[in-house]
Amino acid sequence: MAQHRGYLMENDDEALRLDVKTDGAVVERQARWAGIQPGMRVADLGCGAGKTTFHLNHLAQPGGQVIGVDIAKQRIAYAKTHYSAAGIEYHVDDIRQPLDHLGSFDFIWVRFVLEYYLNGSFEIVENISKNLKPGGIICLIDLDCNCLRYFGLPARLSQATLGVMKCLEENFNFDPYAGIKLYSFLYDLGYQDIDVDVNPHNLIFGSLKEHEKFNWMKKAELAGSNSGYPFEEYGGNFDDFLEEFKIFFRDPRVFTYTPLIACRGSKPIG
Repeated sequence: MAQHRGYLMENDDEALRLDVKTDGAVVERQARWAGIQPGMRVADLGCGAGKTTFHLNHLAQPGGQVIGVDIAKQRIAYAKTHYSAAGIEYHVDDIRQPLDHLGSFDFIWVRFVLEYYLNGSFEIVENISKNLKPGGIICLIDLDCNCLRYFGLPARLSQATLGVMKCLEENFNFDPYAGIKLYSFLYDLGYQDIDVDVNPHNLIFGSLKEHEKFNWMKKAELAGSNSGYPFEEYGGNFDDFLEEFKIFFRDPRVFTYTPLIACRGSKPIG
């Protein structure tokens, strides 16, 4: 059995990366679609840098409360510094464990979290469902074919990218296909009024924007170097892989996107 090594993107800039890559307007549009309303008690599980928590809190007011939860103390510290507001609380907790101490919620939000739990994602949804009030809404959002949809990738770069992803599955419990599973999770747990929305994410073509460059170069650097992949196509030289990735990704001819799948459902009453 593989020994999973923890959070693959861990580094001193991770909270900043999560902050920079998060579009608040997109978060609010997704949350409105899911059914968030003023006055709700909301859980943002896997809140990271706190930016999503801040925007969910904007939609939950007046009268609402949002609890941001993350397993990483450093991310919660960043969130408290950068995204505190009236109505928000932050807690360090592991969503794989019972969360009874947090109370019950009208709306539970889980965005870009289940991809880090190839084994155990269904059990996480089952666990957090215990904290959702009857009639409450859960919204799960994740990617399918994560970081795998490019056109024109050179042969050895394509081979290495697939190899890195396989190693991330084996060594870090990472799931590049988490999004396609979300509907079935809610169906199997008996949720009602299930709805699904699919849109492109990380849609990139033409000139690379600065926030895209920062996000993608960090992803390539950390995921690639931490993966354990040998990079035999590059004579074992990771730096050569990273340089070819940078050259390819900065080419304005590049087209890439990832399908983003959002799934919402209501917990049965009674």
